[in-house]
Amino acid sequence: MIEASSTIHYSEEVREGLIAGKPIVALESTIISHGLPRPQNLVVAREVEAIVRQHGAIPATIAVLDGVVHIGLSETDLEAVANRDDIAKASGRDLAIVVATGTSAATTVAATAHLAVLAGISIFATGGLGGVHRGASESFDESADLTALSILDITVICAGVKSILDVGATLERLETLGIAVVGYKTASFPGFYLTDSGFTIEHRVESVAEIAAILQARAMVDTNHAALIVANPVIDEMDRSSHEKILASGLALAKENGITGKAVTPFLLEHFHAKSLGESLRVNIDIIKANAALAADIAVAKKR
Repeated sequence: MIEASSTIHYSEEVREGLIAGKPIVALESTIISHGLPRPQNLVVAREVEAIVRQHGAIPATIAVLDGVVHIGLSETDLEAVANRDDIAKASGRDLAIVVATGTSAATTVAATAHLAVLAGISIFATGGLGGVHRGASESFDESADLTALSILDITVICAGVKSILDVGATLERLETLGIAVVGYKTASFPGFYLTDSGFTIEHRVESVAEIAAILQARAMVDTNHAALIVANPVIDEMDRSSHEKILASGLALAKENGITGKAVTPFLLEHFHAKSLGESLRVNIDIIKANAALAADIAVAKKR
């Protein structure tokens, strides 16, 4: 655990939990500021934190506000992330700049994972990972999530990678980077909005006890230099034909408007929300709630 300072602030709940060795689940803030529309984003953020508590763990939503890193947010902080218009989107490389300039940012998977590990938190729930973008052989567009997770000892519960990405190429990169993947009650790698992306997972687990045993074994055989991905498929997926049509139109619009890099994901997610008449938003919310619950269960099992 790092010491609190003028640039690092722990909520009272998280600080006491770290000292007492209680199970804690890190939560990203980008989904609040950039992934969900207002005012639903704040409602969902509160619900997700409540789910973590109901499952016996402490939620640690992470963000940077006015140059201060927050590990766990107060109600006022949560409202700020949800409602302020000056909340940027920060990956790991941006953190020092945001802190030094006294600005504010929600944290991506890469930045959240980095700060969680720095704070001594090893379980992290998110929606979907970033990965290799379509056409990356020409654009070299690959999410910083992958490189960050290749050097961090953290367990990430997610619904696979976002279906707007090149899923096959992302799985290849996960293997190359030494990032382990297990499917929770599935042998099919989920595709965020979709239960099955069409790619299989080599390792399947049926319980949180199995995951806790894997975490213990990772430390014993010294393979915890990189992350463990727990792929947890959404139960009620989006209509597949609708998904493919909206994805195709969104990719075309992004190309037409010259949208590249980290702007692509929020653009396509917003396109999905607008064109699916709320269906993709419903799935997105289902995903983060289910992953928060599973992450809390894993955090509790790990402490036993």
